[in-house]
Amino acid sequence: MSQIREIAFDTETTGLKPEDGDRIIELGAVEMINHIPSGRTFRTLINPGRAVSADTVRITGLTDDDLKDAPPFEAPEVIDAFLEFIGDATLVAHNASFDRGFLNMELGRCGRDPVPDDRWVDTAAMARRKFPGAPASLDALCKRFDISLESRTFHGALLDSQLLAAVYLELLGGRARAFSFEAVVETEEVGEILPARQRPKPLGSRLTEDEKAAHETFVSGLGDEAFWKRYAS
Repeated sequence: MSQIREIAFDTETTGLKPEDGDRIIELGAVEMINHIPSGRTFRTLINPGRAVSADTVRITGLTDDDLKDAPPFEAPEVIDAFLEFIGDATLVAHNASFDRGFLNMELGRCGRDPVPDDRWVDTAAMARRKFPGAPASLDALCKRFDISLESRTFHGALLDSQLLAAVYLELLGGRARAFSFEAVVETEEVGEILPARQRPKPLGSRLTEDEKAAHETFVSGLGDEAFWKRYAS
């Protein structure tokens, strides 16, 4: 059975406009297999080579001092490691045009090909189609789907990617989708279909002795012409 591999992805940036020189300061990503987080994640801080804005500090808690020793985007431990992590997977982002604009700007600065538009899924657009007129921010969707925001003191690329993965699953149909009886589970080694789990010991009969005796009396009174006797082999 083929698997669907997607990456829930988020960026934090020095500001809002890559065309004005704003840069990425943090990348976060969560691998999803068949829409469920696999446990593999990617996160790195990035030295943008410029000061972060006051709004960025307020939203993310990241300051210039936090980033001064981080590698630049073009460092192999950033760009090569990130591209290896995402591979050819679809990127799932909230307000995807923002993250796509920044990521492709950074890739272009390094002489790398952009991630094309057809490899992106925008969960904000999904939410607006599913809930017209309702708030479609990531926070609002977490509250709608009862996804805890307790650990979210600041916006962070990895934490937001993890929240996004949970929201994406809900937008696709909810937690029940992960346990659909239509799904076929295969072992990684040999592609073997796993059998349904059985009880270690069958449940005992709940019939009383009086009920069993009454049933035997009833059956014996049907005689040899009973249906199951006539057609039994």
